[in-house]
Amino acid sequence: MSPTSEKIWQYVRKYMFNKYVLACLVFAFVLMFCGEKSVSRRIAMARQERELEKEIESYRQRLGNTRERLEELNSGAEKVEKYARERYYMRVEGEDVYVFEDEK
Repeated sequence: MSPTSEKIWQYVRKYMFNKYVLACLVFAFVLMFCGEKSVSRRIAMARQERELEKEIESYRQRLGNTRERLEELNSGAEKVEKYARERYYMRVEGEDVYVFEDEK
């Protein structure tokens, strides 16, 4: 080995393999990667939080759409009749209803 690499190796052996430095490194490893507040668990929880926020936003949009439909249905009897005919295939007495489905 060259003299500079020998000096580097002596430095590493002297300071890095010190029992206190090793104990601190092991302690830092345990804190970062093991336990309830580990780095991997925090990353997983952040990902789950983003997914839940997206889900909340989709529920808010669905709630807004439902409120709009409710306001539309509360606006008059004609709207309720139209909704019942389209959604539940209800009909007036003596009327025929034809349902067409798309082929897939």
